Amino acid sequence: MIYLSRIFFRTAYYLIPILSCIYTNISAQSPDTEYIAQAIEKLRIVMMNPDSVVLANLASDDLEYVHSSGTVRDKKGFINEFMKRQTNVTNVVFSNQTIKLSGDMAIVRHRMVADARNPGYPPLIDIIVMMVWKKENGDWKLLARQAAKLPAK
Repeated sequence: MIYLSRIFFRTAYYLIPILSCIYTNISAQSPDTEYIAQAIEKLRIVMMNPDSVVLANLASDDLEYVHSSGTVRDKKGFINEFMKRQTNVTNVVFSNQTIKLSGDMAIVRHRMVADARNPGYPPLIDIIVMMVWKKENGDWKLLARQAAKLPAK
């Protein structure tokens, strides 16, 4: 019985600090991090169901939006691309997302998988994306986005 108590207390001694760190990291998101996550979710939805007002509200006037092909769009081009269905995607999923705050900037990385209906392009998009969000007049705006093909295995 004394042996089991020692094991329990030793395990608890090491496990409780680890679990509290994990819980703190999961539950202690800042309001800015939560706002950015919500904005990214709006972006994901509007990519599938384009709305020029939502796209304009998410994007900074200084937006640089770069595709994995190297095509670069400014804010106007970004909005037009979705509204004219030049980028026509469904079932967009973002995974492995990280959000790192640095003052009034945030770096977001994730993997994006989507079904595509773009003539001349594969029917499945599977890329990695890095975005920079900037706090402008109290709102977080997409300032830059760079997509890249997945590294060869």
